[in-house]
Amino acid sequence: MIWDKSTIQLPDGRIEEATTPLIISASRRTDIPANYSVWFKKRLKEGYVGWKNPYNQKVSYVSFDKARLFVFWSKNPASFFPVLPALDERHLNYYFQFTLNDYELEGLEPFMPPLAKRVETFQRLSLRIGPEKVVWRFDPLFITGELSPEKLMQRVESLASQLSGYTRKLVFSFADISVYRKVERNLRNASIDYCEFTPELMNEAAQMLEIIGKKYNLELRSCCEAIDLRGYGIQPNKCIDDDLIRQLFSGDPELMNFIGGQETLFPGKDNSRYLKIKDKSQRNDCGCIASKDIGEYDTCPLGCTYCYANRVPGKTHPIGR
Repeated sequence: MIWDKSTIQLPDGRIEEATTPLIISASRRTDIPANYSVWFKKRLKEGYVGWKNPYNQKVSYVSFDKARLFVFWSKNPASFFPVLPALDERHLNYYFQFTLNDYELEGLEPFMPPLAKRVETFQRLSLRIGPEKVVWRFDPLFITGELSPEKLMQRVESLASQLSGYTRKLVFSFADISVYRKVERNLRNASIDYCEFTPELMNEAAQMLEIIGKKYNLELRSCCEAIDLRGYGIQPNKCIDDDLIRQLFSGDPELMNFIGGQETLFPGKDNSRYLKIKDKSQRNDCGCIASKDIGEYDTCPLGCTYCYANRVPGKTHPIGR
């Protein structure tokens, strides 16, 4: 077992067992910074969070007692800025996976603020915490009968020019549609004329991304993709990234003890995929190291049509506990 266990006392006096991770993901399952900043600040103050397993409905608890790093995932963390001082006061480390897409014409992200406003939020966050702590995700790359790979890359480059100097890395994935039946159903219900990426189209997009990366000095990474794009200078990504953690938080002895030093285990390979701390709960092509996610499925009201974490876009229940 990667993480230790402890106990917490609930408001009604009950004592429950809780996992005590060092690294917390907030969250792959819902956009906590965009929708639940007040909730998160309260949970941080109380020192724990509960989450419900979607399969058996069992509630489990996560204690923040040993937490040293939060990795935040968001498309619009504007309302989360007031929470950052609470993290800083507790000397907690954090960085952001900031998804900034341009699908306004297609209506794929119907409840998001205008693109220009989201760009401004990205820039503000970068100025607040540093460009190395704001990872840009154009995720997923999505094509339709009207939106060709060439047109899509024009949008990527437009954003790259606006984010130049505000981030160091661009992470992307190709939209997985047929893999998720609910995504396929939701796109059809929304009358979206989607197209699947073939290996040929993936290579075509990668070639254009390589040019954009060099032009704007962006490190390019693919997220959880089986296709090998290293010939275009694109390495597999690690969203919960031991290399980035070493770079950003080398002064935190607990984190450094957990992830280990810079020693090379397998020369020329992505060592996180062979480490004991690799996150075994993720897909085989995922390079993330172990973390504990504190989100819940079906709680994000942003309504993105391609989302895999909501069964029906826009029809959600609030996050609990």
